Amino acid sequence: MRVGIVILPERRWPEARERWLRAEELGFDHAWTHDHLSWRWLRDEPWFGCLPTLSAAAAVTSRIGLGTLVATPEFRHPVPFAKEVMTIDDVSGGRMVCGLGAGAGGYDGTVLTGRERPPAERAERFAEFLHLTDLLLRQPVTDHTGRHYAAHGARMHPGCVQRPRVPLAVAAGGRRAMRLAAEYADIWITNGTPGRFDALPYREALPLLARQQAALDRACTEAGRDPGTLRRLLHTGATVGGVLDSPAAFEDAAGRLAALGFTDLVVNWPRAHHPYAGDTAVLEKIAAVLPGNSAR
Repeated sequence: MRVGIVILPERRWPEARERWLRAEELGFDHAWTHDHLSWRWLRDEPWFGCLPTLSAAAAVTSRIGLGTLVATPEFRHPVPFAKEVMTIDDVSGGRMVCGLGAGAGGYDGTVLTGRERPPAERAERFAEFLHLTDLLLRQPVTDHTGRHYAAHGARMHPGCVQRPRVPLAVAAGGRRAMRLAAEYADIWITNGTPGRFDALPYREALPLLARQQAALDRACTEAGRDPGTLRRLLHTGATVGGVLDSPAAFEDAAGRLAALGFTDLVVNWPRAHHPYAGDTAVLEKIAAVLPGNSAR
């Protein structure tokens, strides 16, 4: 199982740099940050841009994968977004992962328009956003005229380092989003129950996660895709909790989730306060049991 970590973009770069470097030193396979203009409980706290942060992290690391968890259509257009993703893939030497989701409304959704888009509209925009982003990252020139987005002779030279494009990681919980993940994704992302932030203990979340896995398998079959070709990532912390309570809890959770079919497990860099409150000492201790560190 691959293990990743989320580093929130809340620190000035000299301090944030040390966290990204330490994540690589500890042996994590990939590291992510949230792509929001402001975020829930931390709306009035320091918060920096996702893509510039990932570009800076790409320049100081050499091995660890780097990803958005997740970018949404709430305030982004696929053309400039794809150009920046391509650039980070170049800076990192082919380590970028493009995490995408429909968005959950809130601050990101209202800051540009002053209105909350209904769920159906968000889902429709996301389907087009994902389709166009996929095209842009695959081909040198793209033309597209849709209901929500357009691209007229959009150039993407020299293209991604990774071919045919950077991996797409698609967050999906509902039936429609599952179909999109089956069609476009290299990695499926879930955080358990969307909109839940009371951190259901991971053992209690297993039945729900098993049902989601089965729904994803059905979506792949309906799309004519082998379900085994899709990586499956669980982001823990806000909705699925207890994974970082101790090294033993981490090992137990990783084993149970792997048995369910998850290929990737993502935890959060512990904070002193909510959200993701925890002990960094535990994070250091679990490094010894990360799959890639077994020989240490």
